[in-house]
Amino acid sequence: MKQLVAFDLDGTLAESKQAIEPDMGEALADLLTVAHVAVISGGDWPQFDKQVASRLPERADRSRLWLMPTTGTKLYTFREGQWGTVYAELFSDEQKQQILKAFDESLEATGFVPEQTWGERIEDRGSQITFSALGQHAPIHAKEVWDPDFAKRKVIQADLKKRLPGLSINMGGATSIDITQEGVDKAYGLKRLRDESGIPLEAMMFVGDAIFPGGNDYPAKELGLDTVRVRDPQDTLSVIATVVACQK
Repeated sequence: MKQLVAFDLDGTLAESKQAIEPDMGEALADLLTVAHVAVISGGDWPQFDKQVASRLPERADRSRLWLMPTTGTKLYTFREGQWGTVYAELFSDEQKQQILKAFDESLEATGFVPEQTWGERIEDRGSQITFSALGQHAPIHAKEVWDPDFAKRKVIQADLKKRLPGLSINMGGATSIDITQEGVDKAYGLKRLRDESGIPLEAMMFVGDAIFPGGNDYPAKELGLDTVRVRDPQDTLSVIATVVACQK
């Protein structure tokens, strides 16, 4: 029996930057009847609200839901009828400037020039700086075909690691690279979740689409959690149905 099931967001619960579908909302509501649920991903709170929090059916027990934006460097819980911040760990202005400079230098050094972009490519999320290769508003079809095997981002990631020693640099979503403080990854977020919730790691499981070396879900596996790698939200629906059936 697991007390908590944690999920990645983009590619796992929903398509990249899209709201969860109604059937996923119902599935999560079912899961919340038998376990706590956490969502940990690279997006900031407004994205979490748009994709998950505002899309759950009324019956969902939000008091058992833990939302962890920016790779777990922020935590939101539902108390007294509204969502509130439990903690938020932010970069200093000096660190932000260092990261932005490294991105510019890395993209020039690796020769990465996309044919087309949609919106800003680098976003300051306070506790995380995120590079979206095709821009923040790229359409799903463009993102799905750009780097499905993560090969392009691995080149940029390797270069950034040389320029930004002491920071965590991980690939996430369909086109993103996320930079957080040293040691801050999903394993860090899950340990913070353990401390805040009182639920031990061995009582948690993690579901994500990037559970492989270099993927931003892999730290959950390295932490020793039981993990399930999925291909897409349809896979995730099957996993949730199985967990609900086993927990009842």
